[in-house]
Amino acid sequence: MTAPLTVITTYFDALESGDFATVSATFADDIVWHQPGANRFSGVHHGSAAVGELIGGMMTVSEGTFTLARNAPLMVNGDIVAAPVHWTAKRAGAEMDGVGVDLMRVADGKVAEVWLFTADPAEEDAFWGLG
Repeated sequence: MTAPLTVITTYFDALESGDFATVSATFADDIVWHQPGANRFSGVHHGSAAVGELIGGMMTVSEGTFTLARNAPLMVNGDIVAAPVHWTAKRAGAEMDGVGVDLMRVADGKVAEVWLFTADPAEEDAFWGLG
């Protein structure tokens, strides 16, 4: 079985390089994704197809500019990996530059559950638009 740190490193390497096929391949079919805030993407998303639609929607709204990268080392506690992250995005009339923490649980060599935390939920809600 693949170690949680290896799985999450693969996920972030792919995400940071724009390799969304590999990003998707790291997800369990029944992944559960907890997206914070009160915007169009907020809530709990179930299944790899739904999470793919979420990420695709963010790329569409941000006109392809959304980027997210690790900004400190990954930290592991059993099957949970904490990832301090930084993201940016632009669209007509708006910009976003934020930080947060992604907690990712790995099971059977796949990302099984994700909890996202943002330092400024109001900024994200304003950028993504109300749900």
